[in-house]
Amino acid sequence: MRADATKNYSHILTVAREVITAQGADASLRDIARKADVGLGTLYRHFPTREALLETLLRSSLDELTQLADELKTSSAPDDALIAWSRAAVAFTHHYRGAVDLMAAAMADEASALHASCSLVRSAGAQLLLRAQAAGMARTDMDGADLLALIAALGWLNDQPSFASQADHLFNVIGSAILYAGLKPA
Repeated sequence: MRADATKNYSHILTVAREVITAQGADASLRDIARKADVGLGTLYRHFPTREALLETLLRSSLDELTQLADELKTSSAPDDALIAWSRAAVAFTHHYRGAVDLMAAAMADEASALHASCSLVRSAGAQLLLRAQAAGMARTDMDGADLLALIAALGWLNDQPSFASQADHLFNVIGSAILYAGLKPA
């Protein structure tokens, strides 16, 4: 990639991250291009679809969640690891408002640019859940898809102004329902 193209690419990503964090995943691509001081054609040359732009933005955060799961498997008790990772996953959904809908759709569409990253995150969460289940600490009637659905639901609730103030409380309710012993006091 030419130096100016690389510079445009990086600048578009920086601006897109700011705009999407502020406005949500449905932010106008035209607005992103304008704020990045590039033409819409330049934005589309780098990111041919909204999903391609979002996948690029979300991939690093999703990769961090996957890496966090690996770290927690070796550094924390199974129940603590599952809850810590779940909190981080819910926090991620709060950072990128509207991403929950895109990720849910991507899980069902193997051709989606987000499918692979979302699948890795689901697998990472599932491994933590399986570890807690094997230790007798978590209910056994759920799987990684259920865990990701609960995280998505908590993320969606945070996007709703009337429920946002209850986000931490609802996380604790769900976390206590997953773990046999409930959550440990903070």
